[in-house]
Amino acid sequence: MKRTRIAALAVATAAAALAPVLGQAAIAAQAPYVQDPAGGEKDMRSMWTKDEMHKVEGQFRLYPGVQYKTVTRPGHPDAPDYERRGADPKTLAWLPSYEFAWSVSDSTVVKKAVTVKEGTHPIVVRAVLRTARGAEVAQVRKELGGKPATGREKVAGDKRIACDTGEYTVEWSVTRSGYGTLTGTLRWNSSCEQYRTAFAANHGQQR
Repeated sequence: MKRTRIAALAVATAAAALAPVLGQAAIAAQAPYVQDPAGGEKDMRSMWTKDEMHKVEGQFRLYPGVQYKTVTRPGHPDAPDYERRGADPKTLAWLPSYEFAWSVSDSTVVKKAVTVKEGTHPIVVRAVLRTARGAEVAQVRKELGGKPATGREKVAGDKRIACDTGEYTVEWSVTRSGYGTLTGTLRWNSSCEQYRTAFAANHGQQR
């Protein structure tokens, strides 16, 4: 009895260690985001209008959003009645979502020297996901009217991307009507190896 309880606890501990990745049946786990430009919360790409009176800044984050289904697996030999739900590596796939941050500044008195961030602004965000050969596989676009001078918006994607289908490029943009369009690119690798390794190590066949 003591041996069975210890084995059951060991299995439960392994499952808990993978909690950020595993959940309940038919779920999606939030993979770490990839950001352009690389850096922290306040790192932005920027552009000035030709008259140097207005500046648009932008930041983009791709959330790969790994998805999978779960299956029932037998318990440990020392705890055969302790069935558990585990991820099925064969069902792994990506469902990316896209996050945009922006900042709009206006010069006062001296160009570029003194700026203010105020009022509301019409913002348009857009992202296009392309294969290594340039083929478009997904796109999101959203018009955000009456937004504050600084803000952040996450846009859900609706295209599943198969694992291990190579590197992708995301072309993204933030547009402030009348000021201009700020653009950037980001590369993303669709490998699911880290998840397969985690699932195999923690939820594979018990010996």
